[in-house]
Amino acid sequence: MDFAENKTFDLRQGVNIKNKNLSPQDVVIIAIDDASYEYILDNYGEWPLRRDIYAKIIDYLEAQSPKIIAFDLMFVKSMKNDSYADKILADSFQKYSNVYTAMNLDNQEEDLRISQNLPQKLAVNVDGDISPFKFSNCRVILQDIINATSNIGMINVVRSDDGVLRSMPLFLDYQGKYYPQLGLKVAAGAIGNSDVKNFIIKNNKLEFGNKKIPVENDGSVILNWYGTAGTFENIPMYKILKAAKTGTDSGYNFKDKVVYIGATASSLFDIKTVPTDRVFPGVEVQATYVQNLLDGNIIKKNPLWVNILTDLALITVTAIIIMATSYMPAAMGILAVIYGIYIFISYELMAHFNLWIEIVSPLSLAILTLVVSVIAKYLIKSKDFDEQYKLATTDGLTELYNHRYFQEQIRHSVEHAKRYNSEFSLVIIDIDYFKKFNDNYGHQSGDAVLKQISSILKRNVRVTDIVCRYGGEEISIILPNTSNQEAINIAQKLCDIVASKQFKLANGKESGVTISLGVSTYGQTDGTTPEEIISSADKRLYNAKNNGRNRVN
Repeated sequence: MDFAENKTFDLRQGVNIKNKNLSPQDVVIIAIDDASYEYILDNYGEWPLRRDIYAKIIDYLEAQSPKIIAFDLMFVKSMKNDSYADKILADSFQKYSNVYTAMNLDNQEEDLRISQNLPQKLAVNVDGDISPFKFSNCRVILQDIINATSNIGMINVVRSDDGVLRSMPLFLDYQGKYYPQLGLKVAAGAIGNSDVKNFIIKNNKLEFGNKKIPVENDGSVILNWYGTAGTFENIPMYKILKAAKTGTDSGYNFKDKVVYIGATASSLFDIKTVPTDRVFPGVEVQATYVQNLLDGNIIKKNPLWVNILTDLALITVTAIIIMATSYMPAAMGILAVIYGIYIFISYELMAHFNLWIEIVSPLSLAILTLVVSVIAKYLIKSKDFDEQYKLATTDGLTELYNHRYFQEQIRHSVEHAKRYNSEFSLVIIDIDYFKKFNDNYGHQSGDAVLKQISSILKRNVRVTDIVCRYGGEEISIILPNTSNQEAINIAQKLCDIVASKQFKLANGKESGVTISLGVSTYGQTDGTTPEEIISSADKRLYNAKNNGRNRVN
């Protein structure tokens, strides 16, 4: 799909969600959110959870007679060789026919993982002219679970070229067989067709219960988004864990619900970008998918011949108005009104009839050479500005913000803190013995390690935190609205993560690397000017290095 047209779809979806009411909803989510993740670590001492804990959750939920319990989690391999816990979970899948779980297809090389044959019971027959996405390998879950149930679906997603997830596959092609997406299996189970093995697609429509679902040629469906992250009811898992452990009532009603269990904590990295939100948990994508199938709310695109007729109609109207009107500003005004009406109609058709009619192609053709030229000029200028801005603010090696940008942002942070009586913290990081590392392994290996550490730091802080290359092997992180103790905790987490990694060098070998970190916070202790705050962080970094390195001060 065309990039610009995709963006118009996102805009329409963003406007449409303001008028959508997801009530009552068929799907609820038991979320492994940040609080639950913390609870699990505090009470069970590890993540992932032992598999028998999930079995207890299943037993607890089944007492309320949900329609479906679906895990947006993959139970891959035995955790610490705890086969007893795995067996308990597998027994739950065999005991309850309404429990589903996930598997994933991929294209990993055979020298990493030998592709395996999946049991025939997981495959389905599709009668229809589609070409699903093909995969050459798969990440198989526990064999005991595969033996226990056929309620296993794939959780592969489909992203557009810009990285936004707008559609989801119904079926995936692996070793010449079709395997259904988890959401499709869950929705089928919710309408009482859990054992369905044959799917029929006619005229790009899937016969699904009493509905006909629009299907794209690649076997995917375009999702209709209900809102931003958190639109579905999210129940923290720790509350269910507590209730299941004590045998008490959690206060939530799961009767006749499709219950999805999955991660929403950003630290667990199951985050997508969708038309309505940049940060959207994968389990909520699954919930949206299932809810779409259940209420028949899938988006349908116009066929090609309709798009061509629309293009010709707008081109003709534009040509007639321009030819018949001598006063060009009046002609442009009339055309602006017509184009505005067309855009409004496209919004209404999507809002009320789930119909996606193209905007970019017909309007671009109708506006003709002049407007196309203006748009092209604007896009070129905009792209050039973005590139220049990126070059001016980004370090070429690490792709972090550069020192100039850091100085601008710390001045801005100080001004913001003074104006709103808020706080922020600064972390300055130095790679331990980096000069000696470069001498031993060479500057190419040093650059490789610096890039990898930069990537780790960027992935393990918040979206609002500003990670910059301060200079040489030093990296700085500005932490908005962060107290000193919070900043120390964050710095310690980063220190531990880096120390636990092995870094690939330019010669193909690996080596461990550690970092030292100095933390300062805006205020009376560490200063109220950029210079004072930087100086305080530098002194603490110096102390960390003098005290043995690989630590936070």
